[in-house]
Amino acid sequence: MEISFLLFKQIAQFFIMIIMGYTLVKLKIVKSEDSKVLSMVCLYLIMPCVIINSFLIDFTPEKLKGLGLAVGVAIVIHFVAWIFIKILGKVLNFNPVEKASVMYSNAANMVIPVVMSVLGDEWVLYSSAFVSVQLVLLWTHCKSMLSNEKGFELKKIYTNINLIAIFIGILLFITKIHIPSVLQGTLKSVGGTVAPISMIITGMIMAGAELKKVFVNGRIYLVLFFRMILFPFIVFLIIYFTGVTNVMDNGAMILLVTFIATITPTASSITQMAQVYGNNEQYAGAINIMTTVASIITMPIMVALYCSFIAV
Repeated sequence: MEISFLLFKQIAQFFIMIIMGYTLVKLKIVKSEDSKVLSMVCLYLIMPCVIINSFLIDFTPEKLKGLGLAVGVAIVIHFVAWIFIKILGKVLNFNPVEKASVMYSNAANMVIPVVMSVLGDEWVLYSSAFVSVQLVLLWTHCKSMLSNEKGFELKKIYTNINLIAIFIGILLFITKIHIPSVLQGTLKSVGGTVAPISMIITGMIMAGAELKKVFVNGRIYLVLFFRMILFPFIVFLIIYFTGVTNVMDNGAMILLVTFIATITPTASSITQMAQVYGNNEQYAGAINIMTTVASIITMPIMVALYCSFIAV
């Protein structure tokens, strides 16, 4: 219950940050369109700092094994999510923004600060495993959906700064290379702004939207149900019935981190990408806000469910 309460407090803070961004625009201090610059800064500067910094911990064989477990389960979860949105696309005719919103959680922006404040710094590495898997898919599969580009250009994939950051982080972790403390401090400071900046961007985008039109759209509540309730419950059942938490010591805690990453709201990166590629960013922002508000209730409940049935 303590973990659930800490989650509630953290998510409530994120929602207040969204209100701050919204208020800035409504007071005419900035324009809603100004959020596009912040989106570029977040996607191409702040996120790489978050990724690299998360791998800057001491290497041990046990941590490497735990990282492998977290990566493996993250891949399975995203594969299940891909099948899930394929079905939704055919049965409910979900558009690219809706499919991306169901498949991709806000792990990159939320799970690291949440894990740091709720579980402690030593567990951040395992959240990076989920984030790394997701970022590869965000910058290939999700980018393709939202930009309406068919297929992937290999050069664009391996030259993407976020994917380069993943490879650098893994290399530093495995080789035990220590970077200068000044550089590490810089990465940590810049990366620490990811959650506030992402939430403020969402608030700024929503300030420029006609909220009544957005929130009376019944489909947004379908997306919310699938993203925040049904899919997290499916993942819980997979973890519980496969017994994958028993493959190593601390397996249950490592996969709690993975589970928290799964049950976060819709990825803020979807709103930012939708804005960059001109694909219904206001609707994407509305979904992000709705799922963030819902997460104040759904995330603590899901974590309580996990902790009740799986020994942590």
